[in-house]
Amino acid sequence: MIEKVLIANRGEIALRIHRACKEMGIATVAVHSEADRDAMAVRLADESVCIGPASSQESYLKKASILAAAEITGADAIHPGYGFLSENAQFAEMVEAHDLIFIGPTADHIRTMGDKIAAKQAMIATGVPVVPGSEGGVSSISEAKKIAKKIGYPVLVKAASGGGGRGMKVAQDEKVLEIAIQTAKTEAKAAFGDDTVYLEKYLGKPRHIEIQIIADTHGNVCHLWERDCSLQRRHQKVFEEAPSPALNQAQREEIGTIVARAVKKLGYRGAGTMEFLYEDGKFYFIEMNTRLQVEHPVTEMITGIDLVREQIRVADGKKLSFSQEDVLLVGHAIECRINAEHPETFVPSPGTITDFHPPGGPDVRLDSAAYAGYRIPPHYDSLIGKLIVHGRNRNECVMRLRRALDEMVIGGVNTTLPLHRRLVEATDVIDGTYNIHWLEEFLGLD
Repeated sequence: MIEKVLIANRGEIALRIHRACKEMGIATVAVHSEADRDAMAVRLADESVCIGPASSQESYLKKASILAAAEITGADAIHPGYGFLSENAQFAEMVEAHDLIFIGPTADHIRTMGDKIAAKQAMIATGVPVVPGSEGGVSSISEAKKIAKKIGYPVLVKAASGGGGRGMKVAQDEKVLEIAIQTAKTEAKAAFGDDTVYLEKYLGKPRHIEIQIIADTHGNVCHLWERDCSLQRRHQKVFEEAPSPALNQAQREEIGTIVARAVKKLGYRGAGTMEFLYEDGKFYFIEMNTRLQVEHPVTEMITGIDLVREQIRVADGKKLSFSQEDVLLVGHAIECRINAEHPETFVPSPGTITDFHPPGGPDVRLDSAAYAGYRIPPHYDSLIGKLIVHGRNRNECVMRLRRALDEMVIGGVNTTLPLHRRLVEATDVIDGTYNIHWLEEFLGLD
């Protein structure tokens, strides 16, 4: 039985995990870098251990230091959150080799889904629809040209080990295909140590739809409906909502059932998300994230299910606390990612928060570890927090979000709050008619 969890992360997600643990009566250990010694999760955790200097390579990514902290404090389990080591198969193996519980999927599933080609092949085998493209990595330009001609231009060149838009290039025609492949391979090698790339058909104006699932070790799998994450900048999500305004109930039930069935065939455990491009009524699998998503709160708001709590229960060998029939979709939820960045140039803005006033009222949630006087370090992701609101329907949700954004005050640093205030006034956002290219066109980045 899990009695103490070491939280191998920082910021708002570390605080989110701490809160779930405390509500379950589980003690917490917060590990932190020297730059994060005043972080809220560190202040609130039952114990804390400094694991290194500010550099993430010397702290949050240092496996040996995290495992040593777990041993010193007598932790039973490690929750990796998202980012850092959350999708590192070797770390998952090391955790279990030290007789600790890894709160996440098996190392084999992390490894398979971390390889975009292997993940695509696994999805084909389980009956999940995929984007037309190469069956594996392309080994030569001549092979790439043949595949591209078969699936039709434009094509997308993607890194097999990629993520976050790195190692991803669009080739509009054969003339630029070779340059796109060489550029993608160079980026992939530098970012992931693997220059394998593959080709997919480039979809014109798709939406980004993802299905949240969770599975226990007793053969139970549930999907928790979908999230629409189409408002993106440089392949980075900015604004997420659930359910998607592009789908009807029959469509969401159909894709949810397909995904849950596939996950059961895989023998997967824990939380995960299957991401799709959706265009002209068809879904195309692009990747699976084997961890908790940044945007998980919108799913929690429409279902009333605590995903972190369920992650911990599943890792502890318990059955899911609900069945598929219990997963009701109630109302609408939207999340805005508030970053310490200039709202127009997106240049990071580290520094001290001088004023901090979170919005309140019915169905308003702020997941943030910030406070007045908190210094945002320059060493990590610029996320300050996530503002999530819920309404009985999408219109009520949008109106509530407008009000909450107007109430929110963050002083001392630049933030993306002005951008979100613009978004909720934009006609296409109000109507829900945007796609994955809309935001960049709106910002003049296309």
